[in-house]
Amino acid sequence: CGARGDGQSESSRRVMTEFLVQMQGVGKGEDGVLVLGATNIPWGIDSAMRRRFEKRVYIALPETAARRAMFGIHIGDTDNDLTSEDKEVLAIMSEGMSGSDISVTVREALRMPIRRCQTATHFVRMHDGKFCPVPPGTPGATAMSIMDVPPRMLAVPRVTMGDFYAVMKKAKSSVGSEELTKYDEWTREFGEEGA
Repeated sequence: CGARGDGQSESSRRVMTEFLVQMQGVGKGEDGVLVLGATNIPWGIDSAMRRRFEKRVYIALPETAARRAMFGIHIGDTDNDLTSEDKEVLAIMSEGMSGSDISVTVREALRMPIRRCQTATHFVRMHDGKFCPVPPGTPGATAMSIMDVPPRMLAVPRVTMGDFYAVMKKAKSSVGSEELTKYDEWTREFGEEGA
């Protein structure tokens, strides 16, 4: 439902017109109909379409509590040694990140134990017989690569806070300050703040 202009094809123009006509008719005897739209570029919406929506709510970037919860959700039941304090630190470190940014960051951190296995030069045999990567010089470690570990005998290490620190050092927010300013301006002119 982008703004109509000279570059728009006739078929697109007709579809938009029909959509606007149908939306204008919603609420006249159509019980239980709710029209909900979402966009990352509200300033690109056609003005006639914008007027059809009674409420235009801006949902800002997640706050600290929401980011903490997102880290917990995305980590899920993956074996890790993170404490609730660690998740609080991650929530603070991720200030300015979107939910999508946090999802990408967690996925990257969850891959770190596999990378440690792939680059390890020493492994130690655990009590269950499986091999776990360790730094060189660890007592009981054997010099070997992941290719030397027998099939199904690899013990993938737990995700650590160190994995998250390594990823967070390189992580960048996908939302720029200029964009946030533009969202705020649009909200002041056409919308309202979300909860």
